[in-house]
Amino acid sequence: MVRLPLTPEEVERGERLGALLRRARGQRSMLETALAARVSPETLRKIETGRVATPAFPTIAAIADVLGLSLDEVWAGINPAAGGTAQLDGRGAPQRLAS
Repeated sequence: MVRLPLTPEEVERGERLGALLRRARGQRSMLETALAARVSPETLRKIETGRVATPAFPTIAAIADVLGLSLDEVWAGINPAAGGTAQLDGRGAPQRLAS
């Protein structure tokens, strides 16, 4: 099976995902975070640096859970409103808007 090249939008979204996870991880070690999420430190490093722009959903869910991020927060962080950027709270996660 041949993988199609990623679009520029997918690459950018992967970079936003990596930055979001890096900010949420803060001073916590990459090794500790990866082991708690049951992924390799190399996988986490590649996601955080944007080298893996489209990681598997279970991988994202596991890392987000370890970092205390909801999937809604991850989605909001990687898909900011057109023309703007997501507002982040004190731990680097997107702020929830009152509904």
